[in-house]
Amino acid sequence: MVGGLLAGLTTSLFAQESKEVEKKIDEIIKELTIDEKVAMCHAQSKFSSKGVPRLGIPELWMSDGPHGVRAEINWDNWGYADWTNDSITAFPALTALAATFNEDLSYEYGVAVGEEARYRKKDVLLGPGVNIYRTPLNGRNFEYMGEDPYLASQLVVPYIKGVQSNGVAACVKHFVANNQEHWRDHINVELSDRALHEIYLPAFKAAVEEGEVWSMMSAYNQVRGQYCSHNEFLVNGILKGDWAFDGALITDWGAAHDTKQSAEYGLDIEMGTGTNGLTYSEKNHYENYYLAGAFKEMVKNGEVSEDVLDDKVRRILRLMFRTSLAEGRPWGSVNTDAHHDVARRVAGEGIVLLKNEDNIFPVEASKKTKIAVIGENATRMMTIGGGSSELKVEYEISPLQGIQERFQNAEVVHSMGYASGAAQYGRVLPSPYNADSLKNAALEAVKDADIVLFFGGLNKNHNQDCEGDDRVAYDLPFGQEDLINAIAEVNENIAVVLISGNAVEMDWEKNVKGVMQGWYLGSEGGHALADVISGDVNPSGKLPFTFPKKLEDNSAHHYGEISYPGDGTNQEYKDGILVGYRWHDTKKIAPKYAFGYGLSYTSFEIDNINSNEKVFAANDQINITCDVKNTGAVDGAEVLQVYVGKPKSKVDRALKELKAYKKVHLAKGASQQIEMSINIDDLKYYSEEDKEWKLEEGQYMVYVGNSSDNIIKKIKITVGQKVN
Repeated sequence: MVGGLLAGLTTSLFAQESKEVEKKIDEIIKELTIDEKVAMCHAQSKFSSKGVPRLGIPELWMSDGPHGVRAEINWDNWGYADWTNDSITAFPALTALAATFNEDLSYEYGVAVGEEARYRKKDVLLGPGVNIYRTPLNGRNFEYMGEDPYLASQLVVPYIKGVQSNGVAACVKHFVANNQEHWRDHINVELSDRALHEIYLPAFKAAVEEGEVWSMMSAYNQVRGQYCSHNEFLVNGILKGDWAFDGALITDWGAAHDTKQSAEYGLDIEMGTGTNGLTYSEKNHYENYYLAGAFKEMVKNGEVSEDVLDDKVRRILRLMFRTSLAEGRPWGSVNTDAHHDVARRVAGEGIVLLKNEDNIFPVEASKKTKIAVIGENATRMMTIGGGSSELKVEYEISPLQGIQERFQNAEVVHSMGYASGAAQYGRVLPSPYNADSLKNAALEAVKDADIVLFFGGLNKNHNQDCEGDDRVAYDLPFGQEDLINAIAEVNENIAVVLISGNAVEMDWEKNVKGVMQGWYLGSEGGHALADVISGDVNPSGKLPFTFPKKLEDNSAHHYGEISYPGDGTNQEYKDGILVGYRWHDTKKIAPKYAFGYGLSYTSFEIDNINSNEKVFAANDQINITCDVKNTGAVDGAEVLQVYVGKPKSKVDRALKELKAYKKVHLAKGASQQIEMSINIDDLKYYSEEDKEWKLEEGQYMVYVGNSSDNIIKKIKITVGQKVN
């Protein structure tokens, strides 16, 4: 039967599937029994679904892995299988990738992680994540691409194409409005059509229409009263209807709740509903999944049409012909020098320099100085913990190791300074160390140091940057603020490196000379931090989300409990389209550090900013040109950003929205003319009355700068009918 149905078919990884493939899929479906078809629609283990051996249809194997391929999990439970050959390269968290503003790097990242997934014989890589950064308390923000839908859209597409070039499906997650971990398994999100279409959907839409992603993962939460795994409006109406998504919708693990809705509202593969699949009599056996035995009975008795089942199987087979049944798939590779290089370059370009008083950065490596490295985060492994994104790495270079290797002429001393507790079964255990002793030791270590590098921030424990729940406070944990302030009284040359995926409160910032946002940087994190701290790499990262001064300045928290985290049943996105910098700009609430902000060790001059025309009609192209010159003493990179706003609009709008950007690398003294383009149709708003995108005529303002709060020039344009 293999020869009859599957042999002789060649598929290309780099082209659209032919009608021959679709015809072959139809032929296969005719040969399948209802039992076999239903078995393909649900898990057979924690990370695989069934094939049909008699027809040569393989199992489908999946893996967590937005930042690297997760270690092997046991067949029927969440324990690790303890293989000896599943260590991998950890790539920087997606917040760091977003901070690069570099689409070429995003593609390289996707290729590299896809190669590692292919080597590990995975068909579906569960990532990337593109949920919007709405609150700095969201425990899973580090897995996403920031607060701006345009930036996330631009970066997710090359990531997808890179992964899928290996014959491995990307699985973009979590569709949609999974913007907090607290109560994620049941909270019902109510939001306006404009917020949905303008803020929370664009990156998913780009993944489908531009990235041509092969699979999508649903969110846990509900939207407008239906769970996202089987949401008629979101899945049938938008994802598979408006966007014509032809891939497979996969649940997040345990996110299905109803058989008939799962059947009719677009779910294709159900994963993770139970943790015990050992015996049929057990409640959570795979045959008791919603898309298993009960679904089979509904089809057989006519309650659900077999055409509905066939559509799911068709999508699953299409996914297989793009992955496990595709000829010419690369073999993949793991832990190569090339992968380590990609991880290091993404990390280096993602690091954001926030403050640099008295040019405390860079630290000259050739000098015989004493460097006091303070903080648990200088040595703590950050590839473990955090939930499903935790990784088993071949190695992880800590910040301390990176500093020691790079600053070999210096005396480098380390003191822990503060300590977190261990996380266990969704709770945090107290630290075994005495906080006062740690603090006193740190104060002694910094007394005669030439510079203090304080590695603080968050970690991957429960109630921090971790799946399953949110942070409980905005400030730095474990007494770090008190420690920083105490160190500043002893040694004024203190610089803080924040290791986190979230913004933190920074009242202590006035007492330090330097601040660097260091993210979770993966296997090469310590090397990348040393590269930037020493000046071997000039920082060029820009913040992909806003740092509010205090939590109440954030839009989600401004409207009280019903807006975040909800009342336990419902949550209302009362901030609407005003998320992140849109909120701060429009409401004139100054941030601590703005979206798009980031310093450099060099300086740039941006001038001769012009638009190609002043009057535009629908579908015209706005071309913004400017000259950029590196006027400093070292090579570097700047990110030019173009925002557009509509004064006196007939609908509520943000003051301005990011519509274009370009990262330009320039040698010292070099200059370059830059051009950035915006299609006029991208200035449309979503009309809730007409249920469609509409272009408003009239005057617009184009803002050109290098961060959302540093606009160098404003250009007035008009959208309307041109006069010849």
